[in-house]
Amino acid sequence: MLEKEIEQEIQDKGLTAPRLTPDLIDSVIVSSAFHVFGETCLTVCCLTLKNGFTVTGESACASPANFNEEIGQKIAFEQARNKIWMLEGYLLKQRLCDGDL
Repeated sequence: MLEKEIEQEIQDKGLTAPRLTPDLIDSVIVSSAFHVFGETCLTVCCLTLKNGFTVTGESACASPANFNEEIGQKIAFEQARNKIWMLEGYLLKQRLCDGDL
């Protein structure tokens, strides 16, 4: 996975300033829920974060013959998880700006 390779490269280069990590992103997720809408190929993932905020991700395939619920859930989860990076990045930048770190 590219994310793990990048994280290892950051560590190998000794980049130790305050930053986000994959583990931090995962640690703010407290639950996930999935829903497939009726007879569609649309899968939605809702992640609930520690503070109660929710983010969503979705997955859909063009051909119903290719629909697989497990794959749809993986893609929707990753889409939702990717949104957390931006939210947590904003929070970290604000803390740095405020001199909290």
